[in-house]
Amino acid sequence: MTPNPRQARLLEEVRARGAVSVEALAQQFGVTLQTVRRDVQRLAEAGLLARFHGGVRMPGSTTENIAYRQRQALQADGKARIARAVAQQVPEGCSLILNIGTTTEAVARELLHHRGLRVITNNLNVAAILSDNPQCEVIVAGGVVRQRDRGIVGEATVDFIAQFKVDIAVIGISGIEADGTLRDYDFSEVKVARAIVRQAREVWLAADHSKFNRPAMVELARLEQLDRLFTDAPPPEPFPRLLAEAGVELVVGDSAPVSAESSATHGSAALASGASGNEDRREAD
Repeated sequence: MTPNPRQARLLEEVRARGAVSVEALAQQFGVTLQTVRRDVQRLAEAGLLARFHGGVRMPGSTTENIAYRQRQALQADGKARIARAVAQQVPEGCSLILNIGTTTEAVARELLHHRGLRVITNNLNVAAILSDNPQCEVIVAGGVVRQRDRGIVGEATVDFIAQFKVDIAVIGISGIEADGTLRDYDFSEVKVARAIVRQAREVWLAADHSKFNRPAMVELARLEQLDRLFTDAPPPEPFPRLLAEAGVELVVGDSAPVSAESSATHGSAALASGASGNEDRREAD
């Protein structure tokens, strides 16, 4: 399902508070208990909420992600702001790796007017988007295509990625935990993402605010292995402190639109100054 605006706000409230009673949600949004119960039932049937007696909470699974079509609809505005912020800082004429995820797909759409890019990806959706940019060379990794999201994974994909050294890797993630670990659900996908981190001179994480304190089973990396974190809202505690200690630059996407022309011309100086001295920490995984 695609949540309507009220349902999307309801999801945000539950995510922020962890668990909320139906009565509190009805009061918060100025609607009847029946309306909240209908919304909750639909969201629970879609796997976006878990119900308990008298209230709701976020699904607690650490082993299974939300379905791809549902993730496309969730946090769409925030992902668009993140994507614009990333595109602002991607210089023309650089090499990139974009991995699996709906946020990296949003980034790809914002790069359609960049010139001189060489993009490696294990995401067929990213490849399809950027193939519409005649000034962008797209290289698709080999491996096994996952039907559910068109991601490419497997040992062949890891070996393929290992052939390259790129300027920037833009990666997504399922969860960032308070111990500073970046986590995801699928071990085969994580193995490819680890290879991507190793083969990049800079690693940029694109993650909306819902990813903070979200549990997932497999460790991909740690905050210390990132150079920049792009998100759509200031992160909660303890993440500002953790990011500062790890030396990670935090970029919170602006809600104001950025023109394609201006977004394509920023970031080259920052890339040049930040590329050196960061490669050693890639090897931590």
